Amino acid sequence: MKNFLRTFGALGVMGLISAQAALPDPTFDDDGYLTFYLDNDLFGGEDRDYTNGARLAWISGSERVEDLIGVQRYLRRLTGDADSFEVFQKVTGFEHPEQIVYNYGFSLTQLMYTPQDNASYAQPPFQRRYAGWTGVGFSLHVKDERILNSVELSVGTTGPDSFAEATQDFIHDLRGVEKFNGWDQQIPSELTVDLSFIQKRRLDFAQMGYGILRVDGIGEWGVRLGTFRTDAHLGGMFRVGYNLPPDFSDPRLSPTAYTHRYFNSGFDYDSDWSVFLLAGGSLTGVAHDATLDGPMFSDFNTGIQRRPFVAEVYAGFGVRYRRLELSYAHTWRTEEYRTQRGIAQVGTVGVKLRF
Repeated sequence: MKNFLRTFGALGVMGLISAQAALPDPTFDDDGYLTFYLDNDLFGGEDRDYTNGARLAWISGSERVEDLIGVQRYLRRLTGDADSFEVFQKVTGFEHPEQIVYNYGFSLTQLMYTPQDNASYAQPPFQRRYAGWTGVGFSLHVKDERILNSVELSVGTTGPDSFAEATQDFIHDLRGVEKFNGWDQQIPSELTVDLSFIQKRRLDFAQMGYGILRVDGIGEWGVRLGTFRTDAHLGGMFRVGYNLPPDFSDPRLSPTAYTHRYFNSGFDYDSDWSVFLLAGGSLTGVAHDATLDGPMFSDFNTGIQRRPFVAEVYAGFGVRYRRLELSYAHTWRTEEYRTQRGIAQVGTVGVKLRF
C-alpha cells in the first residue's frame, strides 16, 4: 500500500515528488499518513450555509532536505528554515535549524454552500448563495521538537466546474432526500490560486502525564492569501486521554489539514489502543471569501454582506487502534454574513491511516 500511495502521490504532483530515501537518523520517522475528512451540517440538524466538505490528504514520512525538488523546493522559501526569506526566518524560524525534518503532501478538497430554502429555482433572497469549490493542494511541512510550519499552494475552481452540484445530487439520490433546485444560480466558475501558511506550537504548560493518562495542547496561527479566500486566524487545541497517540491531525477540514507525527519528539506508540477527548477554538478575520463576496475577477453580486470576523469553538473525540484512527469534532461557528440566521453547526468525521 505504501508503494501504491507513493506512486499516486508522484502522479498527483506531476512528477515533482521524488522517491523517499532511507533515513539513517533515528529521529526521522518513515511513516506517512492518509487522512479523509468529511464535513456536514446535518450533524447539527440543518442543511444550509456551509453544508458539506470533503478532503483527502496524503503526507509523506520524514524527508531530507536534499530530496525536495520542484514545488517543495520553492515552498521552502516560506517555511522559516535556513533557505527561507529572511523575514520568515525572523518571524517563524527555528532556534536549532539542524534539528528540523521535512514532510511533503498533497490534497484534494471540495466544498459546497447552499441556502436554507431548497425548493426554489431562484436564489432565495438574504440567504447563502449557492457556491462550490474544488481544488488540489501541494504542501511542505517543516518541524522541530516544538514548532511545525506548514505551507500549502492550492489551485482550484469555483462554480459549475467544481462539480459541487453533481456531488450533492449524487449523495441526495443515495439517501433518497430532496434535491436543491437552485444550483443554476450559483456563483460562476473562476480559477483560484491560494497560498496558506500555518504555524503550530507545543504548549508546554499543557504537557502533562499521569501514567497512561496524558494531556497536551497546541497553539496555532495562520494566514491565507488568495483569490478564493484571504484571511488570518489564531487558535488552539487541547487533548486528554488514554495513551495519547504521538501524532495529531487538524480535527477539522482546513486548508492545511493533514496528520503529523508529534513534532520531532521521538515519542512512540505505547499501546495498540488510544482513546481521547479534544477541544479547541479560533478567531478568524476574513478579508475576502469568493462564496460570500463573489469571485474576485467576476462582476457578480451574491446578494449578501460578509462579516469581517468569525469565531468558532469545537469539541470531539478520537479512537485509535494500531494504524487506524477515527475521530469526530463538532463545531459551533458564529454568523459569517449579516442576514444569516444564528450560529452554524458542522460535524467533522476524520479517518486516518498510518502506513
